[in-house]
Amino acid sequence: MSKPRQLKFGAMVHGVGHGWGEWRHPDAQADASTNFDWYKGQAQLAEDAKFDFVFIADSLHIHKDSSPHYLNRFEPLTILSALAATTRRIGLVATVTVSYTEPFQVARQISSLDHISGGRAGWNIVTSWLSGTAENFSKSEHPPHAVRYRIAREHVSAVKGLWDSWEDDAFTRNKQTGEFFDRSKLHALNHSGDFFQVKGPLNIARSRQGQPVLFQAGTSDDGRNFAAEYSDAIFVHAESFEETQAYYGDLKRRAAGFGRNPDDLSILPGIRPIVGRDAAEVEQRYQQAVELVSIEDAIVALGRPFNDHDFRQYPLDEPFPDLGDLGANSQKGGSDRIKQQAREQNLTLRQVALDFSRPRREFVGTPEQVADKIQHWFENGASDGFIINSVLPDGLKYFTELVIPVLQQRGLQRTDYTGSTLREHFGLEFPVNGYTAARSATSTVTDPDAAAETSQVPA
Repeated sequence: MSKPRQLKFGAMVHGVGHGWGEWRHPDAQADASTNFDWYKGQAQLAEDAKFDFVFIADSLHIHKDSSPHYLNRFEPLTILSALAATTRRIGLVATVTVSYTEPFQVARQISSLDHISGGRAGWNIVTSWLSGTAENFSKSEHPPHAVRYRIAREHVSAVKGLWDSWEDDAFTRNKQTGEFFDRSKLHALNHSGDFFQVKGPLNIARSRQGQPVLFQAGTSDDGRNFAAEYSDAIFVHAESFEETQAYYGDLKRRAAGFGRNPDDLSILPGIRPIVGRDAAEVEQRYQQAVELVSIEDAIVALGRPFNDHDFRQYPLDEPFPDLGDLGANSQKGGSDRIKQQAREQNLTLRQVALDFSRPRREFVGTPEQVADKIQHWFENGASDGFIINSVLPDGLKYFTELVIPVLQQRGLQRTDYTGSTLREHFGLEFPVNGYTAARSATSTVTDPDAAAETSQVPA
């Protein structure tokens, strides 16, 4: 019998907050984005609640109007390597761009994190949408949206190839014979493509989980196809149950179209739950979160999916401006959704900005109410789990101490880890090394006895 399906949870560990005003909360730690003890505490909360992973977001371009967290924060692989030493089971997922890195560099860094953590690393693959990033990497221009996904396909294919450089039993380390490794089990990649030339082999072996787990967040058509083909887990912005349910079904169908088992692809909506012990505390905490979002900050935040477009030039209380194709070469899926919603609902700029930045009430309530909503989405084709993004300083603490026990009582969340690697947390099979698989296939064909065995069908 198959195991009952259970929720997958990730915690976005986001320093002083996702938005522009969370750091002003009286209880917020104003230096959280560069405070290791704060990160360690958040990771411990998530691990105690048996979350699957913690997740570090990232970008490579800032300006004076960037959010406080992005202005001054740790680089993902560095902070996750430090957290690997202070945690035991929880997965560690780093955001790393394909548009401004080399495959060999990324393969080596993430594999190192995978070894340091004992097989708990994951890679959140992004293409980078802010055009100013190009100026930080000696580039004359930012690649167009479609080109970035071509880069992504080649980059990820090269990285996965490099991760197979060493077969799993290549290192013999035989002191008697003096053989440190089996030379027949080390392989150069010799990749030559449109964007990258990578000879290899990689100078680090495969880890306990074979290859790190791949994450992505694709909302445009190109993004959805890429995610469905390559990712093990997909982040999605949760606008509503109906919209997320439609996204869920679409990505599962696309995965099947690429010859994959749709059950191997986890869809994880990002939510910002606000939990209170009773109705009065719920409303008090929700209003605290709302008051942290000023219209001035919301207008700046709205510009982000539009390549940091300055919306301060438009009247606040007139219809949302006609932006044409603006956003198509940055965060295409997100910007298209905002424009469509504004047009269909005839919203003003003020309404769009505040709706974009203020927390929704979808996952606001008592522990039982929030658990009910999570269970509804999970059991009705809208999610395989969730990314928890805390709005208030104690948001993760409230969620793990109040909501998780309810979900555990309902059998929807594990009470203990059953595996030690991130791949095991997700129920994914160990990936067979491509060269080992090819050798096995060749020996089956050339070995008469093996061929005879494989041709026999049990009665």
